[in-house]
Amino acid sequence: MPSMLRAALSVLPFPRPSTLPDDTLTARVTVDPEHLARYQRVCGFGLSDRLPITYPHVLGFGLQLDLMTRRDFPFPVVGGVHVANRIEQHRQLTAGDVLDLAVHARDLRDHPRGRQYDVITTASVDGVVVWRDVSTYLRKGPSGEPKGERPAREPAPASPPHATWRVPTSTGTAYAEASGDHNPIHTSWAGARLFGFPKPIAHGMWSKARCLAALEGRLPASYTVDVAFKLPILLPATVGFTFTGREFALRDARTAKPHLTGTITA
Repeated sequence: MPSMLRAALSVLPFPRPSTLPDDTLTARVTVDPEHLARYQRVCGFGLSDRLPITYPHVLGFGLQLDLMTRRDFPFPVVGGVHVANRIEQHRQLTAGDVLDLAVHARDLRDHPRGRQYDVITTASVDGVVVWRDVSTYLRKGPSGEPKGERPAREPAPASPPHATWRVPTSTGTAYAEASGDHNPIHTSWAGARLFGFPKPIAHGMWSKARCLAALEGRLPASYTVDVAFKLPILLPATVGFTFTGREFALRDARTAKPHLTGTITA
Protein backbone atom coordinates (compact mmCIF):
# COMPACT_ATOMS: atom_id res chain seq x y z
CA MET A 1 0.00 0.00 0.00
CA PRO A 2 1.49 3.41 -0.93
CA SER A 3 2.84 5.19 2.14
CA MET A 4 0.72 8.33 1.76
CA LEU A 5 -2.45 6.23 1.47
CA ARG A 6 -1.47 4.46 4.69
CA ALA A 7 -0.91 7.88 6.25
CA ALA A 8 -4.42 8.94 5.27
CA LEU A 9 -5.92 5.70 6.58
CA SER A 10 -4.12 6.17 9.91
CA VAL A 11 -6.83 8.64 10.96
CA LEU A 12 -9.45 5.88 11.01
CA PRO A 13 -10.61 5.13 14.56
CA PHE A 14 -9.21 1.93 16.02
CA PRO A 15 -7.71 1.04 19.39
CA ARG A 16 -4.19 2.37 19.85
CA PRO A 17 -1.56 1.65 22.49
CA SER A 18 -0.47 4.34 24.94
CA THR A 19 3.24 3.72 24.36
CA LEU A 20 5.62 3.94 21.41
CA PRO A 21 6.60 0.70 19.62
CA ASP A 22 9.95 -0.81 20.59
CA ASP A 23 10.82 -1.98 17.09
CA THR A 24 13.60 -0.58 14.92
CA LEU A 25 13.04 -0.52 11.15
CA THR A 26 16.10 -0.93 8.94
CA ALA A 27 17.10 -0.68 5.29
CA ARG A 28 20.31 -0.60 3.26
CA VAL A 29 20.34 2.17 0.67
CA THR A 30 22.61 3.33 -2.11
CA VAL A 31 22.47 6.84 -3.50
CA ASP A 32 20.90 7.45 -6.90
CA PRO A 33 22.99 10.28 -8.44
CA GLU A 34 19.98 11.65 -10.35
CA HIS A 35 17.88 11.77 -7.19
CA LEU A 36 20.72 13.43 -5.29
CA ALA A 37 21.07 16.07 -8.01
CA ARG A 38 17.32 16.74 -7.96
CA TYR A 39 17.41 17.23 -4.19
CA GLN A 40 20.45 19.51 -4.42
CA ARG A 41 18.77 21.70 -7.04
CA VAL A 42 15.50 22.03 -5.10
CA CYS A 43 17.28 22.99 -1.88
CA GLY A 44 19.91 25.27 -3.39
CA PHE A 45 23.03 23.12 -2.94
CA GLY A 46 25.74 22.93 -5.56
CA LEU A 47 25.83 19.75 -7.63
CA SER A 48 28.46 17.35 -6.27
CA ASP A 49 28.86 13.80 -4.97
CA ARG A 50 28.94 15.14 -1.39
CA LEU A 51 25.69 14.46 0.43
CA PRO A 52 24.09 17.50 2.07
CA ILE A 53 23.75 16.89 5.80
CA THR A 54 19.96 16.89 5.38
CA TYR A 55 19.90 14.36 2.52
CA PRO A 56 19.95 11.13 4.58
CA HIS A 57 16.75 12.38 6.27
CA VAL A 58 15.10 12.05 2.85
CA LEU A 59 16.58 8.59 2.33
CA GLY A 60 15.09 7.52 5.66
CA PHE A 61 11.72 9.17 5.20
CA GLY A 62 10.04 6.00 3.94
CA LEU A 63 11.11 4.10 7.06
CA GLN A 64 9.95 6.96 9.27
CA LEU A 65 6.54 6.94 7.62
CA ASP A 66 6.34 3.15 7.83
CA LEU A 67 6.93 3.38 11.58
CA MET A 68 4.44 6.18 12.22
CA THR A 69 1.64 4.58 10.16
CA ARG A 70 1.71 1.25 12.00
CA ARG A 71 -1.33 0.20 13.99
CA ASP A 72 0.79 -0.05 17.13
CA PHE A 73 1.84 3.61 16.91
CA PRO A 74 -0.03 5.67 19.55
CA PHE A 75 -1.15 8.47 17.17
CA PRO A 76 -2.22 8.82 13.55
CA VAL A 77 0.57 10.38 11.52
CA VAL A 78 -1.87 12.92 10.07
CA GLY A 79 -2.06 15.88 12.44
CA GLY A 80 1.42 15.49 13.91
CA VAL A 81 3.43 18.73 13.89
CA HIS A 82 7.17 18.61 13.16
CA VAL A 83 8.49 21.11 15.73
CA ALA A 84 12.26 20.50 15.82
CA ASN A 85 15.07 18.61 14.11
CA ARG A 86 18.63 17.84 15.17
CA ILE A 87 21.22 16.30 12.85
CA GLU A 88 24.68 15.10 13.88
CA GLN A 89 27.14 14.35 11.09
CA HIS A 90 30.40 12.65 12.10
CA ARG A 91 32.06 12.81 8.69
CA GLN A 92 31.30 13.99 5.19
CA LEU A 93 29.14 11.43 3.39
CA THR A 94 29.38 10.88 -0.36
CA ALA A 95 27.30 9.28 -3.07
CA GLY A 96 29.60 6.26 -2.96
CA ASP A 97 28.71 5.40 0.64
CA VAL A 98 26.35 2.47 1.20
CA LEU A 99 24.17 3.51 4.13
CA ASP A 100 22.53 1.20 6.64
CA LEU A 101 19.55 3.15 7.97
CA ALA A 102 17.75 2.44 11.23
CA VAL A 103 14.62 4.21 12.52
CA HIS A 104 12.94 4.00 15.91
CA ALA A 105 10.75 6.19 18.14
CA ARG A 106 11.42 7.16 21.75
CA ASP A 107 10.60 9.47 24.65
CA LEU A 108 6.84 9.94 24.53
CA ARG A 109 6.31 12.81 26.94
CA ASP A 110 3.82 15.41 28.08
CA HIS A 111 3.93 18.90 26.64
CA PRO A 112 1.82 21.96 27.55
CA ARG A 113 0.07 21.66 24.17
CA GLY A 114 -0.29 17.87 24.04
CA ARG A 115 2.28 15.06 23.70
CA GLN A 116 5.73 15.04 22.12
CA TYR A 117 7.90 12.21 20.85
CA ASP A 118 11.13 11.76 18.90
CA VAL A 119 11.75 9.73 15.76
CA ILE A 120 15.43 8.78 15.53
CA THR A 121 17.14 7.90 12.25
CA THR A 122 20.76 6.74 12.07
CA ALA A 123 22.99 6.02 9.09
CA SER A 124 25.92 3.63 9.43
CA VAL A 125 28.74 2.78 7.05
CA ASP A 126 30.57 -0.51 7.62
CA GLY A 127 28.96 -0.84 11.05
CA VAL A 128 29.92 2.65 12.26
CA VAL A 129 27.25 5.30 12.90
CA VAL A 130 28.22 8.32 10.80
CA TRP A 131 24.99 10.34 10.91
CA ARG A 132 22.08 10.74 13.33
CA ASP A 133 18.78 12.61 13.01
CA VAL A 134 16.26 13.39 15.77
CA SER A 135 12.88 14.69 14.57
CA THR A 136 10.58 15.92 17.34
CA TYR A 137 6.84 15.83 16.76
CA LEU A 138 3.96 17.36 18.69
CA ARG A 139 0.54 15.78 18.86
CA LYS A 140 -1.81 18.51 20.02
CA GLY A 141 -4.38 17.61 22.65
CA PRO A 142 -4.87 17.19 26.40
CA SER A 143 -1.68 16.85 28.42
CA GLY A 144 -0.77 16.03 31.98
CA GLU A 145 1.77 18.87 32.00
CA PRO A 146 0.58 22.28 33.24
CA LYS A 147 0.51 24.94 30.55
CA GLY A 148 2.28 27.68 32.46
CA GLU A 149 3.09 31.02 30.86
CA ARG A 150 3.50 31.50 27.14
CA PRO A 151 7.14 32.10 26.15
CA ALA A 152 8.00 35.66 25.22
CA ARG A 153 7.95 36.48 21.51
CA GLU A 154 11.35 36.49 19.89
CA PRO A 155 12.50 40.04 19.12
CA ALA A 156 12.93 41.03 15.50
CA PRO A 157 16.56 41.11 14.33
CA ALA A 158 18.33 44.45 14.65
CA SER A 159 20.13 44.07 11.30
CA PRO A 160 18.76 43.38 7.82
CA PRO A 161 18.94 39.83 6.45
CA HIS A 162 22.11 38.62 4.79
CA ALA A 163 20.05 37.19 1.93
CA THR A 164 16.47 37.47 0.71
CA TRP A 165 14.85 34.58 -1.15
CA ARG A 166 11.66 34.35 -3.14
CA VAL A 167 9.99 30.98 -2.44
CA PRO A 168 7.51 30.12 -5.23
CA THR A 169 4.43 27.98 -4.78
CA SER A 170 6.10 25.26 -6.86
CA THR A 171 8.62 24.70 -4.05
CA GLY A 172 6.12 22.52 -2.20
CA THR A 173 5.61 20.17 -5.13
CA ALA A 174 9.28 20.17 -6.15
CA TYR A 175 10.45 19.25 -2.66
CA ALA A 176 7.71 16.61 -2.36
CA GLU A 177 9.03 14.94 -5.52
CA ALA A 178 12.61 15.04 -4.23
CA SER A 179 11.85 13.94 -0.67
CA GLY A 180 8.92 11.56 -1.02
CA ASP A 181 6.90 13.64 1.46
CA HIS A 182 3.68 14.27 -0.47
CA ASN A 183 1.69 15.66 2.45
CA PRO A 184 -1.06 17.70 0.72
CA ILE A 185 -0.56 20.69 3.04
CA HIS A 186 2.60 21.33 0.98
CA THR A 187 1.30 20.53 -2.50
CA SER A 188 -2.40 21.37 -2.65
CA TRP A 189 -4.52 24.42 -1.87
CA ALA A 190 -7.43 22.16 -0.93
CA GLY A 191 -5.19 19.99 1.25
CA ALA A 192 -3.75 23.02 3.00
CA ARG A 193 -7.20 24.46 3.71
CA LEU A 194 -8.38 21.11 5.05
CA PHE A 195 -5.78 21.47 7.82
CA GLY A 196 -6.40 25.15 8.52
CA PHE A 197 -3.84 26.83 6.25
CA PRO A 198 -5.02 29.42 3.69
CA LYS A 199 -2.30 28.34 1.23
CA PRO A 200 0.17 25.48 0.80
CA ILE A 201 3.14 25.71 3.17
CA ALA A 202 6.81 24.92 2.62
CA HIS A 203 8.22 21.75 4.15
CA GLY A 204 10.15 22.48 7.33
CA MET A 205 13.04 20.27 6.22
CA TRP A 206 13.24 22.20 2.93
CA SER A 207 13.63 25.38 4.99
CA LYS A 208 16.43 23.81 7.02
CA ALA A 209 18.18 22.50 3.93
CA ARG A 210 17.90 25.86 2.15
CA CYS A 211 19.56 27.63 5.07
CA LEU A 212 22.42 25.14 5.15
CA ALA A 213 22.83 25.41 1.38
CA ALA A 214 23.49 29.12 1.91
CA LEU A 215 26.39 28.16 4.19
CA GLU A 216 27.82 25.51 1.88
CA GLY A 217 31.61 25.58 1.84
CA ARG A 218 31.79 27.27 5.25
CA LEU A 219 30.85 24.29 7.42
CA PRO A 220 33.16 21.51 8.68
CA ALA A 221 32.84 17.86 7.69
CA SER A 222 31.68 16.98 11.21
CA TYR A 223 29.09 19.15 12.97
CA THR A 224 25.65 19.24 14.59
CA VAL A 225 22.77 21.47 13.50
CA ASP A 226 19.64 22.04 15.59
CA VAL A 227 16.55 23.84 14.34
CA ALA A 228 13.20 24.79 15.82
CA PHE A 229 10.36 25.23 13.35
CA LYS A 230 8.28 28.33 14.07
CA LEU A 231 5.63 29.91 11.85
CA PRO A 232 4.86 28.10 8.58
CA ILE A 233 5.97 29.63 5.28
CA LEU A 234 2.78 30.28 3.28
CA LEU A 235 3.58 29.88 -0.41
CA PRO A 236 4.49 31.94 -2.33
CA ALA A 237 6.65 33.91 0.08
CA THR A 238 9.67 36.15 0.44
CA VAL A 239 11.96 35.23 3.33
CA GLY A 240 15.09 36.71 4.87
CA PHE A 241 18.07 34.59 5.96
CA THR A 242 20.40 35.72 8.76
CA PHE A 243 23.55 34.04 10.07
CA THR A 244 25.61 35.28 13.00
CA GLY A 245 28.33 33.15 14.52
CA ARG A 246 26.75 29.79 15.35
CA GLU A 247 23.13 30.91 14.94
CA PHE A 248 20.93 31.34 11.90
CA ALA A 249 17.29 32.13 11.20
CA LEU A 250 14.76 32.32 8.42
CA ARG A 251 12.16 35.08 8.80
CA ASP A 252 9.30 36.69 6.95
CA ALA A 253 10.94 39.40 4.83
CA ARG A 254 8.22 41.94 5.64
CA THR A 255 7.34 41.30 9.30
CA ALA A 256 10.59 39.62 10.48
CA LYS A 257 8.52 36.96 12.25
CA PRO A 258 10.53 33.72 12.51
CA HIS A 259 9.89 30.66 10.38
CA LEU A 260 12.94 28.78 11.67
CA THR A 261 15.77 29.32 14.14
CA GLY A 262 18.90 27.21 14.25
CA THR A 263 22.26 26.62 15.89
CA ILE A 264 25.40 24.98 14.52
CA THR A 265 28.04 23.38 16.75
CA ALA A 266 31.26 21.74 15.61
